[in-house]
Amino acid sequence: MFRARLRGWTLRRRVAVLFTVAGILLAGIGALAAVTAVDSNDNLDVILEKTGPMRVAGQELYSAYLDQETGVRGYALSRSAENLQPYEEGMITERDLLTRIETLNASDGTAAITTSLQVVRDRAADWRRTVAQPVIDGDSTGNIGTEQFDALRAAVDQLQADILDLRNEAAAAARRTGSTLVVLEIGAALIVIVVGALMLILLNRLVARPVTELAGQVRQVAGGDYERPITSGGSPELRSLAADVDGMRRQIARELTLVREARAEVESANERLEAKAEELTRSNRDLEQFAYVASHDLQEPLRKVASFCQLLQRRYGGQLDERADQYIGFAVDGAERMQRLINDLLAFSRIGRLTAGFKRVELDQVLPEVKSQLEARAGDDARISWGDLPAVEGEEPLLTTLFVNLIGNSLKFRRPDVPPEVRVTAERDGDEWKINVRDNGIGIEREFADKVFVIFQRLHPRDAYEGTGIGLAIVKKIVEYHGGRIWLDHDVEQGASIWFTIPALPDSSPD
Repeated sequence: MFRARLRGWTLRRRVAVLFTVAGILLAGIGALAAVTAVDSNDNLDVILEKTGPMRVAGQELYSAYLDQETGVRGYALSRSAENLQPYEEGMITERDLLTRIETLNASDGTAAITTSLQVVRDRAADWRRTVAQPVIDGDSTGNIGTEQFDALRAAVDQLQADILDLRNEAAAAARRTGSTLVVLEIGAALIVIVVGALMLILLNRLVARPVTELAGQVRQVAGGDYERPITSGGSPELRSLAADVDGMRRQIARELTLVREARAEVESANERLEAKAEELTRSNRDLEQFAYVASHDLQEPLRKVASFCQLLQRRYGGQLDERADQYIGFAVDGAERMQRLINDLLAFSRIGRLTAGFKRVELDQVLPEVKSQLEARAGDDARISWGDLPAVEGEEPLLTTLFVNLIGNSLKFRRPDVPPEVRVTAERDGDEWKINVRDNGIGIEREFADKVFVIFQRLHPRDAYEGTGIGLAIVKKIVEYHGGRIWLDHDVEQGASIWFTIPALPDSSPD
């Protein structure tokens, strides 16, 4: 009956019972060890804090009495008050030492020490009354009381012996408590060993061996024997797990046919996707080549149109009516804008396609070149400045183009009658550099934050600000080509603030 009930116990319950019993036994041993340790500490306290100082005080007390005797002898021979100084100092020392020994003996002391202290006091008083004081008063000149002082010395020796007895008793008790602690530690170690052995047996019978058998059955099923039932004779948890795994086996066996059919369909779909991917790659390559060739092929007719329109404007300008001059101006402007648009489109298509490879680029050296290129556009009142900028890995021409477009936009969209100011700064953020281009221009509205980086998107009429609307799109493509991202800062009160990131070199920092 008990074996059947025990078989139904879970592994957690068995482990809990085992550790509960072990915990109760260890707690009992711990309580005994605590009581024994307190007793041992008390004994050590008696040895170190009481008997030790009392023995030292006893030795010093003996010296104090010797000093008193020496002072009395000197005074008896010389009758000089100066020779009484050791006697007087010895009496002061005597009182202090007796008080110290009495205080130390007050707790955890013995009655024998108390009695010996009283004997020492009595014999010291007797020696001073019968020997020392008559010599000092001049009533006696020769008898210095050797017998009385020997009795006093014997009393001090007895006091030392009583103190030593107390120390020996405390030391013996400390040894006994130490032995008790050793026995308790051995008992605790035996309990731990027994619990560990029982745990090993329990885990082997209920977990390790059944898990090994269960794993062998699972491997047979995994090898293709899907009809192999899975069972376990271990703990109730493992038996439940085996039942769940067997249920999963049956479910897998039922769905295996469907999986095989689905696999065939997936393989067919993968083949179609690979074909589509190859077709898409080829189509993208053809489109890129088309854009490149179209940009080049459109240059020649546009140059001819622009040249002949300009020639027509120079030769016949003012000879026709005002409307004809206006039409000719429209044609020249349209041809020039179309040519700029194609050039920008060609530059946009080249980003990331024609590459000279990444190398270390010092941005502190790029900004002076950018400032030089924008000198004509900036004018005398513009101020372009930058802080400490890092070295990054990239293509220097593309990074130069990036800053030319960003700073050029800041100069273009300046506020009327306000000198433009552009500031470039950088800060480290983990594994990348965050670079900011900030100006005091007209700024960009929050609702256009995403639109400004789209190709050919303009926020202002063409007659208000020149350009093709591709500059920030080129900037975005350069940043992404270098592994970064770009965004508009909405938290500035005046002007525009654009942030972009570039991966940092492993040991890079601003100079």
